[in-house]
Amino acid sequence: MTRSPQSRRGGRVRRTSRAGAVVASMSLLALTACAGGDEGTPTLSWYTNPDAGGQAAIAASCTEAADGAYRIETVSLPREAASQREQLARRLAAKDASIDLMSLDPPYIPELAEAGFLAPIPEDKVEVFSEGVLEGALAGASWRDELVTAPFWANTQLLWYRVSVAEEAGLDLESGAVTWEQLIEAATEQDKLLAVQGAKAESFMVWVNALVASAGGQIVTDPAADSETLQLGLDSEAGRAAAEIVGRIGSEGLGGPGMATADENANLSTFQSDSGSFMVNWPFVWPATVSAVEGGTLEEPLLDDIGWALYPRVTEDAEPAPPLGGINLGVGAFSEHTDLAYEALECIVAPENQVEYFISDGNPPSNEAAYDDPQLAEEFPMAETIRESLELAVPRPQTPYYNELSIGLQETWYPASSVDPETTPVEATDKILSVLRGEALL
Repeated sequence: MTRSPQSRRGGRVRRTSRAGAVVASMSLLALTACAGGDEGTPTLSWYTNPDAGGQAAIAASCTEAADGAYRIETVSLPREAASQREQLARRLAAKDASIDLMSLDPPYIPELAEAGFLAPIPEDKVEVFSEGVLEGALAGASWRDELVTAPFWANTQLLWYRVSVAEEAGLDLESGAVTWEQLIEAATEQDKLLAVQGAKAESFMVWVNALVASAGGQIVTDPAADSETLQLGLDSEAGRAAAEIVGRIGSEGLGGPGMATADENANLSTFQSDSGSFMVNWPFVWPATVSAVEGGTLEEPLLDDIGWALYPRVTEDAEPAPPLGGINLGVGAFSEHTDLAYEALECIVAPENQVEYFISDGNPPSNEAAYDDPQLAEEFPMAETIRESLELAVPRPQTPYYNELSIGLQETWYPASSVDPETTPVEATDKILSVLRGEALL
């Protein structure tokens, strides 16, 4: 799987021009927000996760398209998803009317929905926000079988591989049927490293959840249950299969000496090195690698030695369950402009805006129609694999107690080298349920 250097460089030129457009749009937005002649125009505050400016550019574009009906101002949230959740939850608990629009990480949506912090989506908008949305993204935007947020962009992890390593191992990764066992054997035989997220962070929870789901299980078996009756599926065949993979990679040193602190960026560095073989990671790794090659910090041949495929399988006869990430958009329950906010959301999530956001910020669309745009294939030659992965993607456990669940799992499954399939799933289950029932603290 090789690509011509010319096509890669052509895409980077366009990205640079769009970066200028983003800056210009942000400036326009600031001028619009500060203008004194629009005092009668309702202002919608959109609380956004930090990005490269793409959301601000969309806000400016939709403000212009509204033709005076409303204007959108963006307000940046903290960088960490958990901190974003904490800030929004506290303000919404105080019935903050200034929160009109919110960019939300999918795992925290059930908590906000269950608390009544999200304004219900009008019936005539449910179809608008659902039509053409990829299956994984739709699942991550819903709670209790109802759409409660508008899918915006939907991320997923791919299996990235060094073509030379895969060929040496005789693996046909383009078929999408490779297993973790095969990757472990190939890396071991060639004395290479596997790039997996082993840091005690949310990225570790993402990995474990994908393994459990790929083995046919669920970490939470009854997502809508309360804290007293909630049941976990870790102490199961699927949970033990996931623990076997994590523990083996950790104890055999296949993740490298820095695995205990390895996040997505550290994994990319490992993968790009001479020790690199296979990596599970988000699509940002491609533009980051292209940029490094163009900047002269990496050699050009590296790009031709990088391939991509669907997430690895736990067993040969079961489909993979790639991680689902991304951002969905919610409307604050206490906003004074909920009708206008949903009109604004319809503009923000339009497929053409999703295309531009993917190109400017590297965040994949949630709507299948966006993948028909020829620009995407030029900028991201793995766009079709991303689309296919999003059809298979599985959200992290959807429960109002996700924060406790994630932290509890990280504490009991970390470090990877200590994970034992016979004991770790049981210990994690006991720890998490004790916390939820008020018998222990995190």
